[in-house]
Amino acid sequence: MKRILLSLSAILTISMSAQDCSELFISEYIESINNNNAIEIYNPTNSSIDLAGYTINRYSNGASSGPESFQLGGTIASGDVIVIGNGQLDSIDLGTYWSVPVDPVFYALLDDHCNGDYDANSTFYFNGDDAMTLEKNGNIIDIFGKVGEDPGSAWTDDASAGYTDANGGTWWTKRQTLIRKSSVKQGITQNPVLFDPTSEYDSLPDQTYTEMGSHNCDCITTSINNKDVTYVIYPNPTPKGGNVVINSKSAISYIEIYNMLGEKIISERTSIVSTEMLLKGTYLINVYFEDSKSVRNKLIID
Repeated sequence: MKRILLSLSAILTISMSAQDCSELFISEYIESINNNNAIEIYNPTNSSIDLAGYTINRYSNGASSGPESFQLGGTIASGDVIVIGNGQLDSIDLGTYWSVPVDPVFYALLDDHCNGDYDANSTFYFNGDDAMTLEKNGNIIDIFGKVGEDPGSAWTDDASAGYTDANGGTWWTKRQTLIRKSSVKQGITQNPVLFDPTSEYDSLPDQTYTEMGSHNCDCITTSINNKDVTYVIYPNPTPKGGNVVINSKSAISYIEIYNMLGEKIISERTSIVSTEMLLKGTYLINVYFEDSKSVRNKLIID
C-alpha cells in the first residue's frame, strides 16, 4: 500500500554490534493473501525476556524514516516465539477499495495482533516491498529488507538487479512464508548494502501457516517453548467478572496476564483467575509449570 510520508530527514538509529544467541530476532515472515501478514520473534537466549521497549516497525515503500510502529508486550521465554500479525476481522471500506479480513485459521495462530484499523496503525499491512525492523528502545536489533529501498513489488533472488524486481526476478518477500535458517543466531543490526532474502531464509509456498508458533535454531537454550504441553484455557473469550480456568495434567506454578501495552495486570499462583479487574479487550496470558515449561495464549475479555 502506498502512503505519503511527511518526513524523510530523521536518522535511523541502529545498534552497532550483537553477539550470537544474545538478543531476540525475526524467525518467520509471512506476507499472504487477505492481509494475512505476520512476523514471528524468537528468543535464543537462556532467559525469559520482558518485551517492554520492543517494537516492530514498518518502513513503507522505500521510506527511511517515519515508520509505523507496534509495541510488543508481555514476556517471551527462553527458546520460545511470539507471533504478531494483522488482526483485521471485518471488511473495511478505505474509499478506493475494500480491505478484506484475515483468514480465521491464520488469526487463531497469532499471539498478538494489531487492531485491524489501517488508519490507526498500518504496521502489519506490509505488502512485500516494505522493510521491517525489530527494535529495542529505539535501537535496531534486526532488519528484514533494506530500509530506504523500494525494490519494486518485492525483493527477489536476482543478484543482477541487486535483489530488487527490476529484471523480473522471482518474488521472495511477497506471497511467501519465509523461515529463518536454523544456522542464524542473531539479527541484522546494520542496514544492508543489498538485501538477499535467500541468504538467511528458506521459502515456503503462499498460505503456509504450519510453522507459526515454533522455531528451530542452533542456539542452545536452557529451557524450551512447550507447544506440546497439554492445557486448556476456558472459557475464552470470557465475560468480564467471570473466572478463567487453566486446566492441565502438568502442575501449574503460576500465571501472569499482560495488557497490550506490556503491563503486568495479574500474577497469581493459581489455576483459576477472576477477570473482575480486567477491562474488555485482548490480553496475553503466560502459564508457567512446575517443570519449568511455559506456554502463552491470547485471552479475550468481552
